Amino acid sequence: MGRLDDARLSVDAFRVPASIASSQEGRTMNTRQLNAWSPKMLSILRIVSGLIFLEHGTQKLLGFPPGKLANIPINNMGAYAGLVEFACGALIALGLFTRPAAFLASGTMAVAYWTAHAPQNAFPVNNGGDAAILYCFVFLYLVFAGPGAWSVDGRRR
Repeated sequence: MGRLDDARLSVDAFRVPASIASSQEGRTMNTRQLNAWSPKMLSILRIVSGLIFLEHGTQKLLGFPPGKLANIPINNMGAYAGLVEFACGALIALGLFTRPAAFLASGTMAVAYWTAHAPQNAFPVNNGGDAAILYCFVFLYLVFAGPGAWSVDGRRR
């Protein structure tokens, strides 16, 4: 046998017989069904991330919810981060000016990680910076993916 025949045999070995595939179709979601939910789940990711980000801002600026960062002095980097968290968190949750707000929020979280967390310890789980990293990359993803199906940006178009 030649190389082409060997390749066909190896591919055929991984194909699921039609009788098995059709019997499982009713029990599992297929790719088409998952893809149909993709824009909606992007919106849910955006809304939840934006609301939790907004909560970081309300804690720093308004003292709610109470915590160790509540009511920090207004003339430091944490307060400036709180302003971005408050404003961008609200915009991202609403899906209004999503891409620019997410870009600013992502950059703010990158700066927060490298200035406040990384100097404490090399490992994000030890320096408390894991949330900043996650926010940075979720918001960077929103810059490219957009707001999803449910957004003010989508309604304005």
